[in-house]
Amino acid sequence: MYEKMYHILFNAITDAMEEIEAHQYQEALNKLEWACRDAEEMYISE
Repeated sequence: MYEKMYHILFNAITDAMEEIEAHQYQEALNKLEWACRDAEEMYISE
């Protein structure tokens, strides 16, 4: 479970970094928020 959560969060962080570099700040924030929710839901469901 934790490995999957790590991958969700790590991928979101790297995607958000690319969005920030492109000055797409809201999109970066959205990706981080969704990844956080996905990881939390995964943790709660286990």
